[in-house]
Amino acid sequence: MTRSGRIVLAGGLAALASALLIALAFYLIPAPPPVVALRDISYADLKGWQSDDHPAALRAFRRSCERSRTPPSMRAAPELLAAWQTACAAAKTLPDNDAAAARRFFESRFRPRLLTLGREDKGLLTGYYEPELAGSLTPAPGYDTPLYRLPDDLLTADLGAFAADLEGRRIIGRVAEGRFVPYLNRAEIAAGGLAGRGLEILWVKDPIAAFVLEIQGSGRVRLPDGSLLRIGYAGKNGRAYTAIGRTLVQEGAMTLEAVNMPAIRRWLEDHPEERQRVFNSNASYVFFRLLEEDGPIGSEGVVLTPERSLAVDPKYVPLGLPVWIESELPAAAGGGALDRLLVAQDTGGAITGALRGDVFWGPGERAEVIAGHMRQPARFVVLTPKGAP
Repeated sequence: MTRSGRIVLAGGLAALASALLIALAFYLIPAPPPVVALRDISYADLKGWQSDDHPAALRAFRRSCERSRTPPSMRAAPELLAAWQTACAAAKTLPDNDAAAARRFFESRFRPRLLTLGREDKGLLTGYYEPELAGSLTPAPGYDTPLYRLPDDLLTADLGAFAADLEGRRIIGRVAEGRFVPYLNRAEIAAGGLAGRGLEILWVKDPIAAFVLEIQGSGRVRLPDGSLLRIGYAGKNGRAYTAIGRTLVQEGAMTLEAVNMPAIRRWLEDHPEERQRVFNSNASYVFFRLLEEDGPIGSEGVVLTPERSLAVDPKYVPLGLPVWIESELPAAAGGGALDRLLVAQDTGGAITGALRGDVFWGPGERAEVIAGHMRQPARFVVLTPKGAP
């Protein structure tokens, strides 16, 4: 009995050890990341599809078609590119303001596919706009915040040229003492790292507005004589982007629920002695150029269309494709449904991930209010050209 009892005990211990090992494996082995997928749906599934302004979306889509360069997100997908170009050729033949013809075009040339991440089909939708700043072409009393053009010593290294497994990856830096090193960060630039090199395009009055301009990517500057200049994104210093709203939340200056652009601006205005330190928490810095076009230029290289251009993460949504969004306007802008067709034409440092979008609202107070308060859940439906895999 003693021996048989020992056998039973040993068997019980073995079972217990096996269960513990399984439990440890469950906790120690990381779960696989959720899969990004496109799920076929129908146009009848799109809330508000029939009532949208399809000619407005068509005009934005044509701008993508008229660009001279191949959309970068499609270069590695020849079948997608060919189907997209076929749709572009058909778009050129349509009348400008025929709502029925525009809707039939999208329905006949594209299939709607819901973007999902694992079991989740809702992501985050924000907004941006074209701000207006007071500025001067020369330094003057009250105009002491410079906007810089792209420095000539800023270099971009294509890592794919060195190793096949780094294809598509790039880093930005400069050469110092014979070595390729990271470019100056925001704190170094604010401390005068670019001064004396003739890189200033303009000097503006409001340092907060200048910082917001970097986030928006483009804007208009009103000069002392009343004339307007338009400036746009030229490049950045290659440093990682950090939202200063996150910094303020981490420091306990505001709650996550209270973070929006108007609240951040009020805090910066109330704490001028802390302003530059908070700015410097975002090491990323944007350089600008003067624009001659009639609107800001997106990453795709086309003039953005207010309320119809969308910034996306091009790793998941190719630039140039139409994207249907289903969301809500923020309460500060009156609320209500925001269901409409846009075109992926831009990117942004904070726009990362599959279920992520940023609507361009254009210039003016209304655009500023909507963009400043937008942080809405949304569904994203990518319209892929028929004939593409």
